[in-house]
Amino acid sequence: MTLQEYIELVFTDYTLRTITLGTAILGAICGMLGSFAVLRKQSLLGDAISHAALPGIAIAFLIIETKNSNAFLLGALISGLIGSFWIRGIIRKTRLKSDTALGLILSLFFGFGMLLLTYIQKMPNANQAGLENYLFGQAATLLENDVWIMSLITGICLIVLLLFWKELKISLFDVEYTKTLGFNTRFLDILITTFIVIAIVLGLQTVGVVLMSAMLLAPAAAARQWTNSLATMVIFAAIFGATSGVVGTAISASYSNLSTGPVIVLVAALFVFISFIFSPGRGLLFREIRFRKNRNDLQLHKTLTFMYNIAKDHENISHPHAIKILNNFQGYTRKSLQKLEDKDYVKIEGNMWSLTTSGYNTAANLYSQLTYSANE
Repeated sequence: MTLQEYIELVFTDYTLRTITLGTAILGAICGMLGSFAVLRKQSLLGDAISHAALPGIAIAFLIIETKNSNAFLLGALISGLIGSFWIRGIIRKTRLKSDTALGLILSLFFGFGMLLLTYIQKMPNANQAGLENYLFGQAATLLENDVWIMSLITGICLIVLLLFWKELKISLFDVEYTKTLGFNTRFLDILITTFIVIAIVLGLQTVGVVLMSAMLLAPAAAARQWTNSLATMVIFAAIFGATSGVVGTAISASYSNLSTGPVIVLVAALFVFISFIFSPGRGLLFREIRFRKNRNDLQLHKTLTFMYNIAKDHENISHPHAIKILNNFQGYTRKSLQKLEDKDYVKIEGNMWSLTTSGYNTAANLYSQLTYSANE
């Protein structure tokens, strides 16, 4: 399927249009809320809540004994909220760290959920449940009504973020200072956690319990590499998440036997990979470039300072010296000498070198700085 054919199908095919819009909206809201989870150092929160939602789905089926997506999502929401509040309670009431609490709740709820699923599989009406869709996700089950609900939740989330932006921003970086300003940090924590739970529950049908945490964290992790601004990070994360949803859906629709949820997660992971390597501020490539540049600059400065120590003993700074003298200096290379000449710091005539006025003054400043640092 070509790109043009896919775009035409998006506008003409109901199922593909619904899935594309749904995954784009899901990616956007997950990116926005995932930014707060990443900055709050609660990367396991999405994994814990998504796994904590599984028992709620199973219990909802045991109560109504028939397949009902709305009932399943309500059960997942209740179970996820209970799991998140248990995590908060363990952290506040015990000496356990947040990662330990997250791991405990994840294991406990997921184990209980799998136990219930095993029990349900032995029931006569087990085939009606379709609970396996919530384990690994099945985007094809999305309906237009689901997309409207996602849009509504995303709109409400955006409004809440704008209303409490200042408070949330301060609490992310200094909780104690937030308290001194009179803001209710507990309310802010519950507020953002509740929206994260809602976003995760909305994504269970599309991505599934197992992969939902990646959908929450990957766009935010990618966005964090590109900026130090919270607002910019949230916007970038929403864009990365929405793009992952659209591109993942397109790839899944173009090839048969490709599940949409895992493809979306892989696309999001690709954004993370690209960001880790190519982002200007923190990317490995630019970091290596800066490291090599700094190392080369340091080598030039050391060579220039060594040359200054030789030249300063002469009344005439342009007095020529043999290049072979530089061989006694550890780290000297012909390439560094050529760079110094290109910068008009030295003048080369055959096998002799001499400092220019510009090179002498620059070297004198470097030498005085090194001397001052040594005395300090």
